[in-house]
Amino acid sequence: MPETKTAGGPQGAPDLKLDLRSPLNSAKKLQNKDSSFLDGSPSELPVLEKTKGITAFQALVHLVKCNMGTGILGLPLAVKNAGLLVGPLSLLAMGFITYHCMHVLVRCAQRFCHRLNKPFLDYGDTVMHGLEASPNAWLRDHAHWGRHMVSFFLIFTQMGFCCVYIVFLADNLKQVVEAVNGTTNNCHYNETVILTPTMDSRLYMLAFLPFLMLLVLFGNLRVLSIFSMLANISMLVSLIIIAQYIAQDIPDSSQLPLVTSWKTYSLFFGTAVFSFESIGLVLPLENKMKDSRRFPAILSLGMSIITVLYIGFGVLGYLRFQNDIKASITLNLPNCWLYQSVKLLYIAGILFSYTLQFYVPAEIIIPSAISRVSKRWAQLLDLSIRFTMVCLTCVLAILIPRLDLVLSLVGSMSSSALALIFPPLLEISTYYSEGMSPLIIAKDILISILGFVGFVVGTYQALDELIQPGHPVTFSNSTIFIQ
Repeated sequence: MPETKTAGGPQGAPDLKLDLRSPLNSAKKLQNKDSSFLDGSPSELPVLEKTKGITAFQALVHLVKCNMGTGILGLPLAVKNAGLLVGPLSLLAMGFITYHCMHVLVRCAQRFCHRLNKPFLDYGDTVMHGLEASPNAWLRDHAHWGRHMVSFFLIFTQMGFCCVYIVFLADNLKQVVEAVNGTTNNCHYNETVILTPTMDSRLYMLAFLPFLMLLVLFGNLRVLSIFSMLANISMLVSLIIIAQYIAQDIPDSSQLPLVTSWKTYSLFFGTAVFSFESIGLVLPLENKMKDSRRFPAILSLGMSIITVLYIGFGVLGYLRFQNDIKASITLNLPNCWLYQSVKLLYIAGILFSYTLQFYVPAEIIIPSAISRVSKRWAQLLDLSIRFTMVCLTCVLAILIPRLDLVLSLVGSMSSSALALIFPPLLEISTYYSEGMSPLIIAKDILISILGFVGFVVGTYQALDELIQPGHPVTFSNSTIFIQ
């Protein structure tokens, strides 16, 4: 496929510019100069079309890096919620199913590109054309709703990511501040560090609000690419330091449960799907490659690496901290300056990443809104919507200040739809009229049912955990350090 400017993520490489885990309409500019899903004016298009494509190795690096975000930090707790045996096996199965759904989406998009003679189709347009190819007349007549549904879940997912980031920022900064008086340079001796109480966690969230409002004013992708690069560097360094720590001094694990109850497993499902939710990456990344025919092999290798890393990180983190594991593994790190710096690096990376995640829903909502007013009010409306959206994410984070529940809610409610429900149904609607094997139809239906059950049960359990009398809405992730 021809090349275009694509989106890169907070965990993505700088040259991809925006969150590649999102099904962003990243090549709309080539099809419609009036599209507002990417930054830039029509005069920039010739430059974008001349951009060199990326190599297979670069595509592999982007695919792996774009999955290394806040989700991986919650996988040790996810493994605890599933069990030491069921957790890794479930991550392996989920990685394979997610890869298969990505492959299905790519194959359907390629088919409609050839049929319609278009250089690129995003997730939403692929679903729309899939419904148009359906043998059901009602689905054909309402095909445009497919694109609207993808946009809705995309906005919901990205806003959920922003809420997760606010909780993460407040959580880790609160712990750093409360432990600063006991922080030392020695990370190898045992000592219990009593946290010095500070202000309520919700006040930490509100303290970040002015900075977030300033950051979301940057709407140019060239500026955001700088944020992406800084986020990548800080997160990569942090993950390396965390990995070398959790691989040391693993205690006896013979008493850890191999299997847990279905209630905690449903929380595992939401967190795991949240971590694997990068299906929106595949179409922009394939379009960016010099030789897109090699993309299926790259996708297979990349998802294999990601799955192995997820299983290794989740299992090692759980084995290292066992029942004391927190919603984010950064909260379990020793109270010395080396590991406190890890939290500060991740705080910086997530702060920059908020802007990148926020760009996606902003560029879907704002252009549609300002097109309905005169130019005189366009700038004011733009700023008003941005500030309102930032405040909304902050309010939601305050209402649900438990990082594990936010991860599970976002994963269960929106990520499962984008990653597990839509792709297999898309395959059926695309190829059913041409004749499909009953086994393939059964496989697609089974995956969709799995995604829907995870959607319902995971959402219910996360909400139930939140409203239970014994689980008040408090900031539950702070801890007492034991070095």
